[in-house]
Amino acid sequence: MSDDFEKVAQITESSQRVVALTGSGISTESGIPDFRSPGGLWTRYDPSVYATYESFINDPTKFWEMSAELHPLLENAEPNAAHIALAELERLGKCEAVITQNIDNLHQEADSSIVLELHGTYRTGTCLSCGRQFDYDEIKELALGNVIPVCASCVGTIKPDVVFFGEPLNASVLQRAIEYATSCDLMFVIGAGLEIFPAATLPSYAHRSGATLVFVNITATAYDEIADIILIGKAGEVMPQVLEAYRGLKGAVRD
Repeated sequence: MSDDFEKVAQITESSQRVVALTGSGISTESGIPDFRSPGGLWTRYDPSVYATYESFINDPTKFWEMSAELHPLLENAEPNAAHIALAELERLGKCEAVITQNIDNLHQEADSSIVLELHGTYRTGTCLSCGRQFDYDEIKELALGNVIPVCASCVGTIKPDVVFFGEPLNASVLQRAIEYATSCDLMFVIGAGLEIFPAATLPSYAHRSGATLVFVNITATAYDEIADIILIGKAGEVMPQVLEAYRGLKGAVRD
């Protein structure tokens, strides 16, 4: 494994454009469980009832009932060593952008500056009637005494700015993600099972463009065959070792 870390450090040093694609596995060590794992949110709340766009429009109370369990997890979570390592790689000029499937805002809290949130964020919401936007604290205040937070201007329903099942991704965010994937020469794929589309296609864009792919995960993915290096382990343990190996290489070069 140490040889793999040294190899990744060398590839990182020689790469000009490095990006990261992250999934739920990078945040489990921050206390946010994978929704699809045993005991995860979707084993207890049927997403077709609680988390589709159609179900929200028809009966938003279902989502907001589930959010009573979900939002405290997100609100209390803090960046772990993997988030911090990516932010440090950016500071060292070796992570141009983070593309994430997560809605938890942890990359921003770790000080990554360019974060493309494919599936949106829980930190804001938008009134479905008048389009007014609200931040998370405002939404919590509006929800006091009500199951559903409603707009202070028009009493319309507020929808969190997350992408529900059956709802299209933000086209401009997806296009920027594709541009980063096709123009990078190194992509870290961290904690992503690559089961959700179109996010799962981004490593293929990078691969077809000639980029090196480094997968960091605790299990295999359906796209492992296109990975150049696979580092098996928890993101919060593996990424600090990647950072340490890169720092060691830089120190050796200076000496």
